[in-house]
Amino acid sequence: MRRTPTILHLDMDAFFASVEQASKPSLRGKAVIVGGLGPRGVVATCSYEARVFGVHSAMPMAQARRLAPNAAYLVPRFGLYRSISEQVMALLRALSPLVEPLSLDEAFVDLEAGGAAWDPESARLAGIKLRADIREVTGLTGSVGLAASKMLAKIASEQAKPDGLVLIEPGTERALLAPMPVRTLPGVGPATGDHLRRAGITTVEELAEAGEDELVRLLGKAHGHALYAMALAHDDRPVVAERETKSVSVEDTYDVDIHDRVRVELEVQRLADRCVRRLRGAGLSGRTIVLKVRRYDFSTLTRSETLRGPTDDPAVVREAAARLLDSVDTTGGVRLLGVGVSGLADYTQEDLFAQAAGELRDEIPEEHPEEGDREDTEGHGERRWPAGHDVRHARYGHGWVQGSGVGRVTVRFETPWSEAAGRVRTFRTEDPELEPVEPLPLTGAGAGGAPGVGEERRPGGGESGGRLDGAPGALRG
Repeated sequence: MRRTPTILHLDMDAFFASVEQASKPSLRGKAVIVGGLGPRGVVATCSYEARVFGVHSAMPMAQARRLAPNAAYLVPRFGLYRSISEQVMALLRALSPLVEPLSLDEAFVDLEAGGAAWDPESARLAGIKLRADIREVTGLTGSVGLAASKMLAKIASEQAKPDGLVLIEPGTERALLAPMPVRTLPGVGPATGDHLRRAGITTVEELAEAGEDELVRLLGKAHGHALYAMALAHDDRPVVAERETKSVSVEDTYDVDIHDRVRVELEVQRLADRCVRRLRGAGLSGRTIVLKVRRYDFSTLTRSETLRGPTDDPAVVREAAARLLDSVDTTGGVRLLGVGVSGLADYTQEDLFAQAAGELRDEIPEEHPEEGDREDTEGHGERRWPAGHDVRHARYGHGWVQGSGVGRVTVRFETPWSEAAGRVRTFRTEDPELEPVEPLPLTGAGAGGAPGVGEERRPGGGESGGRLDGAPGALRG
C-alpha cells in the first residue's frame, strides 16, 4: 500500500434528492424522498432532512410514507442526474487519467497518477479545490475522503458527510479503524455483521485480534483472508480507469433471511425488472441472464442461461431468471439475491420473443417500471404526470408536477434560480397549454453557491485541531 494519502474518494451528498432541492426552491431545507411511488416502490435517495425521521435508501416507499408523511415524494429524473454526473466526472478526469466511477455520484481518483498530489498537503488542497469546482459547476455539494488506499478513502468520505473533507494521515490508519464497528469495512453487510457479533466480534480491533485463522473458520477462506487484511488497514487495490461495461446487474441484501419461496420468487421478478430498467437506461441489451443467490450459510450460487440473441425485454429476462431459480434450493433461507445481464450489445434481436414460453408468456404480468422511467403517454384517455417532473404552461411558464390524480394535475411554477417558492396551480390533465419539458440547468442567473465554498471546516462545530471518533490522524476539511 502506498504511504501517501493520494487516493481520493468522492461521494456526492444525497445526490438525487440534492438535485431535486437545487432545482426546486420550495423544497430546499425540507424532507425530500426520491424513488418509485408505486405499490412496489423503494426509496432511491432521501435528503438529510428526511433521514432524521428514519428514512433511508432501499426502504420500501410505503414505510417511508409512514415515517415521513409530510415529505415531498418525487419520481426520479435519471436523465438530469446523468447529465450532472457527467459534469462531475469531467472535473475528476481533469485531475487524473485514473478515475474509477462506482455509480452516478461516486468515484475513486488516483491523484498521484495525474500529478495532482504527492503529499498530504497537496492532496488536501486538491480535495478542497475539487469540492469548490463541483459547487461552482453544478451548485451541489460532495464529500471527499483522502487516504493511502481505496478502502480508507471511502471510509474517510463517509466520515466527511455531509459536505466535508477528511484526510487520513499515513501511519494513523490502524488507530483510526480500531474502534469502528465491523460494518464499516466493505463487504461486511447485515448478515456478516450478525455472524461476527454472535462470535463476539463487533469492532475492527476485535476483528484483527481474532486472527486470520479464526476469520477463515467463521467466514470461509476468501472472505476471511480479505477481512483480516482490511482490519490491518491493508488494501492494495489500484484505481482502475473506467472500462467498457461488460454486465448490468442489481442485487439486494436482506436484513432477515427470506424463507418463503413465493417471496423469493417475487423478489427475483422485481430484481429482473430493475435490471432491465438499468439495461435500457444504458441503451444496451444482453444475451446471458445471471441469477445470484447467497444462502443462509453464506454459500453463494450463480446460475446463468444464454439466449439466442440479445434482449432488453422484461418478460424474457423475468422468465429466464425464474427458470434459473427453479434449480436452486432456498429452503434454508436466502440472504442475498441478484439478477444480471451480460454479453451486452447496443441492439435488440426482436424475434427473440420466441424464446419465451409461448402462450405462457401472455400470462406474465405487465411490466411495472418505476414511474420515473415512464414517459407521458396517452393511457386510459389520460396523460401521465410523474411527481417532480418538469412541465411548461403556455401562460405561467416553467414548473414541476407536485401531484396528479382524478383528472387533475397540480403544478408549482418555479425555476432553479427563483428567489422564492413559486405559486401553485391546478389544471386538467388534458389541458392543451400544459406540456412536459426537459429540466432546466441547476446553475444560471441567480443561482449562487452557499457561503464558505472551499473553506476548511473542522469537526466539533468549527473548532480547530479536531479529531474523528477520538482517533488520531483524521483531519476534516
